Amino acid sequence: MEYSCVQLNDLPDEILLIILKKLDNLEVLYSLQGVNERLNKIIRAPTFTSRLTFVKWSPKEVINKFSSNVIFDRFCLQILPEISMKIKWLDLESSSMKQILHSVDYPNLNGLGLYSVEKETSRSLFTDENLSSNMFKNQITTLIIAINPNRSDLFTKANICKHIFTAFMKLTHLVFHELSYEKTVRLLFDTPPHRFSSSTLLVLNIQVQCFYPCLCILDGRFNQLHTLVIELANIFRPNKNIQNKVKIPNLKRFCLSCVLPTSHYNDLILPLICRMSNLEQLGLYLMVNVSSTFIDGETLKKDILNRMPQLKQFAFDIYSYMIINNLMNLPSRADIEQTFKDFQNITVISCVDYFLERSQGQCHVYSYPSLMKYYENATNNFPGGLYPYVRVVSLYDKYPFEHAFFIRIQKSFPFMRTLSVNNFQPQNHKESCKSMNGCQNLSIAQYNYLNKLNIQHVHDDYIEEFLLNTKTYFQNDLSLNIDYESLERVTRNFTRDDTRINCTKINKLHFFGKTTDFHPDRVQDYFSGAKIR
Repeated sequence: MEYSCVQLNDLPDEILLIILKKLDNLEVLYSLQGVNERLNKIIRAPTFTSRLTFVKWSPKEVINKFSSNVIFDRFCLQILPEISMKIKWLDLESSSMKQILHSVDYPNLNGLGLYSVEKETSRSLFTDENLSSNMFKNQITTLIIAINPNRSDLFTKANICKHIFTAFMKLTHLVFHELSYEKTVRLLFDTPPHRFSSSTLLVLNIQVQCFYPCLCILDGRFNQLHTLVIELANIFRPNKNIQNKVKIPNLKRFCLSCVLPTSHYNDLILPLICRMSNLEQLGLYLMVNVSSTFIDGETLKKDILNRMPQLKQFAFDIYSYMIINNLMNLPSRADIEQTFKDFQNITVISCVDYFLERSQGQCHVYSYPSLMKYYENATNNFPGGLYPYVRVVSLYDKYPFEHAFFIRIQKSFPFMRTLSVNNFQPQNHKESCKSMNGCQNLSIAQYNYLNKLNIQHVHDDYIEEFLLNTKTYFQNDLSLNIDYESLERVTRNFTRDDTRINCTKINKLHFFGKTTDFHPDRVQDYFSGAKIR
């Protein structure tokens, strides 16, 4: 350490800053605090002290960045007291947030991220007088609360909704959501409490269960709100009487997304949007069941753009699902693309697929580049592109998926976490990937972030596609949902060598279908690292 410090001292401040900015702020502070006066001065710059993040993101949860009590205690007892005046934002995990918040006064703290919040944490947040009477009530203007869905219950969510605006009275920005991208149970249920209101809030980013809480949020309880980003689990017509006519003139930016299909686009969603007379930015991320025509450029122009004179930016990702009653005049992809000819300064991608054996059609239109987290029912007509924000992908087609298709999917969704495949058609070109001398000559589909694979509704060829390490690579810690009898066939009764490598990377194995001839010892030996259900 002494030798490295001598070398650091030989560098000018400008070079030192370039190097240190590439490191984690907490590591910089822990490693260099107290070494000498020059380094102390450099690392106390706002670049390293204004925002401190004590959490790190794993594929499945948010955890405390420091597992060592020695390092954590040094921060609380030595480092934080010396830089407390400079700290403006803290990101904290549930198990350590109280200790850090109590370790010192933070007179300039105005931003707070609370992650993996659970029942006991939410209770103590609003009963701790030292925090709620001063720091929370008078200082915090920006707040992120991320619920851990596996460690919280309805009480946690209801308690936060009930007390958040009495504890944090100066809030202007609030983000309130669950940590998991997979969960569909959202944070507000039924009617939000009366105290879930604020005269200072400007920006709200929240997940809710259904459409009614969305209307409640816009009923005037947030009269200064200019930005609302809201994600719903479902959109059904509320049982209660709803007020969906009063104008919402203050709202400038609105983003609405829903993870499940809805049949209430025309009678619920469009009337709500039309109330926002001064909207400047709009985002719609929806799956819609339609009766006779797909949602295309003409319908979006007629129903939205022509009614929004102030609208400057429109981002969308809309699936239309239709039951086909008449095979005449079904629009093609080119027909759908033509309807967007008047959309200026925006790239629109269209996909159209018909599944006549099911009398169904689907149309997917979206602005590109996209911020969407889900890409549903991709077929062989998938147009490609790069989607860095997508975490959940599903594939379906009546035609086979060849290996080259999976290469395209892997490259388009590099940070995909969950992949579901539904295809019972055998592959046509399994042997075409081999060269003349019999050696395999194909690219490997690399799923570097995949942690859940659903292939219970597939032909055996796709099980082989994923289990052969010469075709597919994925990291350890994969959860696999699969049909037992199909797996037994593909692995040749759990004896096949060339599928064994990928099978050892699976840590959870969930079987579907018949398991009457289940051989637990043989399966466990083949999937040596897996918990089998």
